[in-house]
Amino acid sequence: MLVAALTDAVVDVYGEWARDLVGIRLAGVPAGRYAQGGKAVDTPASVVLGVRTGFFDRPDADQTTARLGAALTEAITRVLGDGLRAGTMVELVASPPERTFVGGTLAV
Repeated sequence: MLVAALTDAVVDVYGEWARDLVGIRLAGVPAGRYAQGGKAVDTPASVVLGVRTGFFDRPDADQTTARLGAALTEAITRVLGDGLRAGTMVELVASPPERTFVGGTLAV
């Protein structure tokens, strides 16, 4: 349910064309193993979305990234409960095309 909700969140922001480009990897981080500013913090939910830099090169990037962060948070809390909202962190990580590889080959 979480994978579907996260995928739908991206599609809600960018459109149906983005559905096949959404790759999701769920990785749990035990309490005390996430740090910010050199100190361990309790973050009950964390999403790192890796995308091509082209997602951020759009003229509407400020609006779409803000909408995407909100939509991903909504998806998480809708599936796992609103009690996680305050500690949910969404990080959008851009990867330039020349640094993106699939199966050991540069992805085009």
